[in-house]
Amino acid sequence: MKVLVSDKFSSEGLKVFEEAPGIEVDYRPGLSVRDLLEAVADADALVVRGGTLITEEVFKAAEKLKVVGRAGIGVENMDLAAANRKGVVIMNTPFGSTTTTAEHTIAMLMALARQIPAASQSTKSGRWEKDRFLGVEIAGKTFGVIGAGKIGRLVVERAIGLRMRPIVFDPYLAEDVVRQMGAEQVEFDELLNRADFLSLHIPRNHETEALLNEEAFDKIKPGCRVINCAMGGLIDEAALARALADGRVAGAALDVYAKEPPEKDNPLLSMEQVICTPHLRAATVDAQVNVTVQVAHQIVDFLQRGVITNALNVPSISAELLASIRPYLELAERLGSFLTQLSPRGLQSITVEYAGSVTEHPTEPLTLGLLKGLLTPIVGSMVNYVNAPHLARERGIHVLETRSNTAEGFSNLIRLTVQGSGGKRSVSGALFGQDDYRIVRVDGYQVEAVPHGHILVLHNDDRPGVIGFIGQILAEAKINIAMMNLSRHKIEGKAVSLINVDSKIPEKTLDAIRANEHILSAVQTRL
Repeated sequence: MKVLVSDKFSSEGLKVFEEAPGIEVDYRPGLSVRDLLEAVADADALVVRGGTLITEEVFKAAEKLKVVGRAGIGVENMDLAAANRKGVVIMNTPFGSTTTTAEHTIAMLMALARQIPAASQSTKSGRWEKDRFLGVEIAGKTFGVIGAGKIGRLVVERAIGLRMRPIVFDPYLAEDVVRQMGAEQVEFDELLNRADFLSLHIPRNHETEALLNEEAFDKIKPGCRVINCAMGGLIDEAALARALADGRVAGAALDVYAKEPPEKDNPLLSMEQVICTPHLRAATVDAQVNVTVQVAHQIVDFLQRGVITNALNVPSISAELLASIRPYLELAERLGSFLTQLSPRGLQSITVEYAGSVTEHPTEPLTLGLLKGLLTPIVGSMVNYVNAPHLARERGIHVLETRSNTAEGFSNLIRLTVQGSGGKRSVSGALFGQDDYRIVRVDGYQVEAVPHGHILVLHNDDRPGVIGFIGQILAEAKINIAMMNLSRHKIEGKAVSLINVDSKIPEKTLDAIRANEHILSAVQTRL
């Protein structure tokens, strides 16, 4: 069996392939697009890092391809939809560089506190400006951490070791989980107001994009220092440059950018109080070896024994079972993602109910898919079918699964109920045909919506004119409605509306919708 490695790989990782019986490794880093299409034609496995773009064209050219392994966390260079259509398993190595990323954050923190890069450059240029580079101590300072997942938690542990006082904003974590790690849980605005240093450890999605924007910098504690070793795009870079220029922010240390590499005219690059590194969060010898060796073992185990480890698009089950449950699996994952986006506050427990014909299949893989969908908006591409239960336990989320023969008016039904600090929410879905699955209930309201793309979820008073108002507001924003469903329990009571739209609704349009006195809540989800 042929394994094509198309990006730079450690000798230790290549050795795993070379010593595996029945496996031939073809190590060809830096292939052109044309050469990649030729080389992958007879490959059973493809192993990449971030340098190879795996498009639908690549999947079509790879007639024998069974598995793709990414040495690292991100999969932004892969067309996952095309992989699913082709039936190719996508694996990554979610925890191979967590320690390295956390350590880089702490290194940036200390370099920022003592202005080390600028002082080094000054001294090397022949100057001796001892009084110019006046730093600050970090001991006793309040360290604001946005996102306390695997990496954020490691950063908190190290900050405590440095005698800092960590405060955490993570709406998906229960308060006792944050307390157990030795930190204080706060709301976003409070973190901005109190933090002397602020570090980001969250995925980039429609909720977190430009989280630190002009409005946030207006609320930030004067003299705060900002660190981002997580994802580009979490910070509005123009707004940060203005906040640095007028002194609202004392300094920044950035390892990731909205566009990589950043444009030469990016004002942050010319500011002395800004430290810039070229996406080095996983750039240690140890991490590079760890992720390559780990993915090599995963590929060998898959090709030789059919073992699936750290897969992003399938659970660890047989190919035969996967074919029969894939529609239910996709439905379960989308229900989980939908409910997390709808009700993100302090998840404490989830209950999964399987009813009707879905119980004729093993439901454990479906629960794994549901957990993956539930956690992906929280921790990003780090979560997969293997580690999802561990990540749920780590966050103090209790999982209960039940089964029933009857499905309340449907031939099959999957119901997910979550309990969090914001209360209890539920969503149900059903499979109507092989690839036709729908959301059929939200919080007890009977609805029908396709769980795909952008969905606006409204809770509103059942009053004349509400639907017309929504249509007008969306029309003014040039947002096309693809599908709309409204459900109510009684006339002039409360109602729930699910509106599928063709594109993302701008935040100012959502604000205009929420301003209506009859709109109780308006949440945009993306599936």
